[in-house]
Amino acid sequence: MYFRRAVMDNTTVSAKTYDEAITKACIELQTTSRHLHVDIIEKGSNGLFGVLGGKPCVIRARVMSEDEEAAAEKAAEDTAKEAARREEEARAKEEEARKAAEKKAAPAETEKKPDEKEPAENPKAEKTVRETGRKKTEEKPKKEVSEEEAEVLKKKAQDFLEAVFKTMNEEISIETSFDHEENELAVLLNGADMGILIGKRGQTLDSLQYLVSLVINKHHDGYIRVKLDTENYRERREEKLKILAKNIASKVKRTRKPVSLEPMNPYERRIIHSALQDDPICTTYSEGEDPYRHIVVVLKKDMKKINREA
Repeated sequence: MYFRRAVMDNTTVSAKTYDEAITKACIELQTTSRHLHVDIIEKGSNGLFGVLGGKPCVIRARVMSEDEEAAAEKAAEDTAKEAARREEEARAKEEEARKAAEKKAAPAETEKKPDEKEPAENPKAEKTVRETGRKKTEEKPKKEVSEEEAEVLKKKAQDFLEAVFKTMNEEISIETSFDHEENELAVLLNGADMGILIGKRGQTLDSLQYLVSLVINKHHDGYIRVKLDTENYRERREEKLKILAKNIASKVKRTRKPVSLEPMNPYERRIIHSALQDDPICTTYSEGEDPYRHIVVVLKKDMKKINREA
């Protein structure tokens, strides 16, 4: 059974990984990891193919005093509380920004809902209906953005993101471009570790995109779309969603039962709708309210029944 030894007990150990080094230190000091104060001397590396040129992880560890441990636990508790508070504030701001951006957005999202009339079984007829809807959206007049205005918008986006990344202590380069035909501001981010900016299923990237949209559309006459991307995430995500749509459609055809997908943002829902719009057997509709709004993939013959019952 491990116990706390004298405060001055310390050791320097090396191992292939950090976890192995901690385990060695615990054995040598006859204690558990919760009682250790650890200084990393060398992080270590796997080397080429995990074999050549690898370096061991080296740490210096000692047993903390009871006062040190109490202080560490309190600091960890305070940090957890502060992190929870910031996460809640960030969530509230993201939700507020999302609602404001969607309210300003034009054109509005076009989706098939259960109470809409089912298009003809002929996929060509269905495609015609959807294309007509898109055509009407495209025909809405758009305010032309001059080169000078575009430069102002790009600077607004860059200044805002630089302030955010400075707060996060992240060194990230920002490249901006403006598509005058689409009235779209494209922002490309590059840095050492972009996973933290992408987040789970792109949620962090989407939140940043909403906030940038809110910033540049404030006091602007007209609506400017914003596309925030890094490491080609948007394209890779789109391909994954298309594959997901085809796989779910295959499952629905096999089981003859509808399948509900996980909640998605409007952009990703449109990708799923588009991927299956020409499927002769399956169709899609959205249900629920944001942020829990999701897509249901269903057989077309069952969709008619849903429409009648609606």
